Amino acid sequence: MTRRIRASVAVTLVVLAAAGAYQSIRAMQAGAPLRRLPAPAPKMVPYFEWDDTFPKVPLPNHWIIGTVVGVNVDPKDHIWIAHRAETLNPNELEAERKRGECCTRAPHVIEFDYAGNLIQAWGGPSPTHAFDWPTAGEQSPDPNVGGTPNGMHSIFVDSQDNVWLTGTGPGDGQILKFTRQGKFILQFGNVRAGAGMASRGSADSNSTERLNAATGVAEYRPTNEIFISDGYGNRRVVVLDRNTGKHKRHWGAYGKRPDDTTKWAYDANSPNPQFNTPHGIAVSKDGFVYLADRNNSRLQVFKVDGTFVMERFVENHAMSGTAFGVALSSDPGERYVYMPDGRNEKVWILERKSMEILGSFGCPGHAGGCMTTPHSIATDSRGNIYIGETWEGKRVQRFLYKGLRPQS
Repeated sequence: MTRRIRASVAVTLVVLAAAGAYQSIRAMQAGAPLRRLPAPAPKMVPYFEWDDTFPKVPLPNHWIIGTVVGVNVDPKDHIWIAHRAETLNPNELEAERKRGECCTRAPHVIEFDYAGNLIQAWGGPSPTHAFDWPTAGEQSPDPNVGGTPNGMHSIFVDSQDNVWLTGTGPGDGQILKFTRQGKFILQFGNVRAGAGMASRGSADSNSTERLNAATGVAEYRPTNEIFISDGYGNRRVVVLDRNTGKHKRHWGAYGKRPDDTTKWAYDANSPNPQFNTPHGIAVSKDGFVYLADRNNSRLQVFKVDGTFVMERFVENHAMSGTAFGVALSSDPGERYVYMPDGRNEKVWILERKSMEILGSFGCPGHAGGCMTTPHSIATDSRGNIYIGETWEGKRVQRFLYKGLRPQS
């Protein structure tokens, strides 16, 4: 009896299908339009326009800036940069000096208001300092260029108005915390001969006492924690207590224990089981950590406890890496991830939840709106993006958020 019922149902389905096909054919013969399934809606992508009003120039005191290695936006929507004053070459410093019109190195830390006006500037080495200022590289033997690419590396202003600085000069194993006026608060780690970018062989990625050429800083407010990408010498994420600077935990690529014996060689066809160069970091409001692994050309995502979630390679055929930094959009859901690519001279836009690449903006060169080695990135509360350019870029640019448009 059951078999007869099944057979009857099968015959009915066949008849209904045939009837549907017959009706479709009759509709075509009669010239009636066929019903088509709607095309999937295109994804929406943020778009930006270069802002030629930021920052206001010229700077006071005949100041000029070197390579801008760090940029950050504080809760007041003030923009902070860290630059390597030592990278200014003699030609830049001597221009028109005889007439007293130009030029002097600006202090290493500069604060602008939203309109682009300079608010204050401070920082730099001093024998009276009770801390280890980032170590500048030696001057190049070529009189036409500045210092080597060491020294300052990143700047971050936390929710308590404190300014954090990292350095990647020879021996730099520290992170510094200041008030916004530049008063020293604390230092984690120290300077040690042989450490830092100049000697990766001295890496100790499981140290709980010092860093090794750390590169980026972020904050997770619910737990009062500071997250550090560490860095050129080590290959890990380090978490400190925001108030005390005490080490709390660390992890390597894929959330595993860091292993400094793993080769540093870049191979686009064989993903490195360890970080190559952790070069930038961001933490979302919902508790995910985004790490830019520069020379491996990838972003890795973790929970704040170090649990690995996913990774995304971006243009991983580019030698020396593309993942220079990472920032999140400022909408309530932080829907997008932005990644400056210092090799292809652009900014990539990814969907945060899926890490799907949606598009990019930017162009190579020195013209306004183009980029010369985009190195650091930040977003403000209005959705605008700030790019700090290193090497011969030596500037910070703002790109105004203009809304969303369909993915092309």
